[in-house]
Amino acid sequence: MARESTNPAKTTGEDPSSSRPDPLRPEQTTPEPVTGAPPQDLVAGDVDPATVNVDEEDEGRLPDVTEDGNEVIAEGPLAIGHAAIENAVKLAPTSPGVYRMLNAANDVLYVGKAKNVRKRLSSYARASAPLPARILRMIAATVSVEIISTTTETEALLLEANLIKQLRPRFNVQLRDDKSFPYILITGDHWAPQILKHRGAQTRPGQYFGPFASAGAVNRTITALQRAFLIRSCTDAFFESRTRPCLLYQIKRCAGPCTREIDFPGYTELVREAKDFLSGRSQAVKQLLAAEMEKASGELEFETAALYRDRLAALSSIQSQQGINPRTVEEADLFAIHQEGGYSCVEVFFFRTGQNWGNRAYFPRAEKSFTPEEVLASFLAQFYDDKPPPKLILLSHGIEEAELMASALSIKAGFKVEVTTPQRGEKKELIAHALTNAREALGRKLADTATQSRLLTGLVTTLGLSQAPRRIEVYDNSHIQGTNAVGAMIVAGPDGFIKNQYRKFNIKSEGLTPGDDYAMMREVLQRRFKRLLAASAEGEAKTSQTEDDVPQWPDLVVIDGGRGQLNAAKEIFDSLGLAQISLLAVAKGPDRDAGRETLFMPGREAIKLEPRDPVLYFIQRLRDEAHRFVIGSHRKLRKKDIREAGLQEIPGIGPSRKRALLHHFGTLKEIERASIADLGKVPGVSAESARKIFEFFHTQPS
Repeated sequence: MARESTNPAKTTGEDPSSSRPDPLRPEQTTPEPVTGAPPQDLVAGDVDPATVNVDEEDEGRLPDVTEDGNEVIAEGPLAIGHAAIENAVKLAPTSPGVYRMLNAANDVLYVGKAKNVRKRLSSYARASAPLPARILRMIAATVSVEIISTTTETEALLLEANLIKQLRPRFNVQLRDDKSFPYILITGDHWAPQILKHRGAQTRPGQYFGPFASAGAVNRTITALQRAFLIRSCTDAFFESRTRPCLLYQIKRCAGPCTREIDFPGYTELVREAKDFLSGRSQAVKQLLAAEMEKASGELEFETAALYRDRLAALSSIQSQQGINPRTVEEADLFAIHQEGGYSCVEVFFFRTGQNWGNRAYFPRAEKSFTPEEVLASFLAQFYDDKPPPKLILLSHGIEEAELMASALSIKAGFKVEVTTPQRGEKKELIAHALTNAREALGRKLADTATQSRLLTGLVTTLGLSQAPRRIEVYDNSHIQGTNAVGAMIVAGPDGFIKNQYRKFNIKSEGLTPGDDYAMMREVLQRRFKRLLAASAEGEAKTSQTEDDVPQWPDLVVIDGGRGQLNAAKEIFDSLGLAQISLLAVAKGPDRDAGRETLFMPGREAIKLEPRDPVLYFIQRLRDEAHRFVIGSHRKLRKKDIREAGLQEIPGIGPSRKRALLHHFGTLKEIERASIADLGKVPGVSAESARKIFEFFHTQPS
């Protein structure tokens, strides 16, 4: 779907698009988060949120399956739950609304919506009603009910989805992997538009094409589009500083507008062709290029004909990578669900402008008693809570409230949205293809999980643990001669790496000796586990489970280092009374050879494993992932320091002017090259400040 975005503060070369109605925002009517709900950032304050380099091609991890079989429910708690719901029924409205069931700790157990709230709650209050074990367990744990009235059932549906994503109730279906999707942006705030990958708010003027299922799909498409249409991908600052064409021009992936290798009308025509291709008029664009190639060939201009031939080949490569390209579906999202072994997999395909823009597998958290239709309905509402829907949504299973869902999404989108389950024709074939993908994705994930379980079991035998660890935390730190010191924690569990729980620690101790790795490790562990202890004492963290049923407290802590690092970690653990957590240090082999590592544990002799031992390979993977993550965090800090270092000591140049200079010129090198007149054009930089900046760079030794 192509979307125009304009910024009133900027002048663009494109016509502003008509604005759509603002979508209904149930967040505005949402009350304050319920006390006792899972904390959003358990370690906020001391531990910075990670800048995680998530591989977008990776599928999400499997949730734990909650057994709801022959569970015996005590008569007393069930009666208390019925009484609590009966009290709520007396005050419940007969109008639409959303209700929340809470336990004794004030945690939200379940969020539901109803056209008639009183009638719905009454169905839970009847002790003789035949209900599934899952519902009975929920009632038994309920001590109070909170109700929010809405004007319509449509508003109730939107609010329910928003609250489920916010509160993550135990008895609801939960969409856990909720990353935003990337788009392709052709900018509209420069005479020579730029093509780039975009994620987040669509505030920059230009035309947006998407969504794409992954960053990889966007990158491949942009590369092919550069070959086909020769549109620049460089930043505006880089563009303005060029005096000769860059390498992309030499390898025929840019037309070179920066140095006027192509004139304005010619470049504008290339941009128009690219927009036409992404807007679904690909066949017309290919026919035009083919005609130009034939014309050039007939006039014996073979080099020009070869250029058109290469551009046609690039367009064909885009469509060949897309796999299925439907003939009758212009714009649609397709959802197919497959259940096996108590797990659910939802495969999502994106079709825009008659092209397949990728697919992604999701593994929502849902108890085994949920039917495919129930999982799909809840998944759909949460999926579009913060994403624009297309005009058509195709489902593999019919959901009970398809019309209500279509009405709610139409309100959000500002145009009519259809939700349907196709029964025949090409749409049915697309559903069958998606179901095959869902089945295969779940099969791969189940196989990977089984392999991970075997490795964790091997870890128990090798290290003498009491049970297989469900949460492993690995710590490492990085610095250059003590500068830009940063520590990092990565997390692994039964389903592999849990990347959304990675954390980085900016080393803060002022009295730290530069390069003292032991002191850095002590600081990181102290901050991490003091915070956990404080949260547990205040009742803010559960020592047994988080909202995703993964223990927040680790079973095993792995340190990158030898006996000295192990002793430093043990000293911290002993001072905090953390005897229940197993400690392991991994020392590199001679000459840092992989496969010759030595393992150290408190009170035990050093452990040496055979180079081909799967458990050793597993430990190496953990250590290497921590190393990759901490090095990436350190490089970002170092890059920031290098970028700003030349501006730190200029009198009268504060943070605001520093940012303005960097935003205007892009790099420190370009600021150094700038004349006094160019510096004076930067917003907020006066003539006197421009002179000081110029003199600073031209009087200091290099």
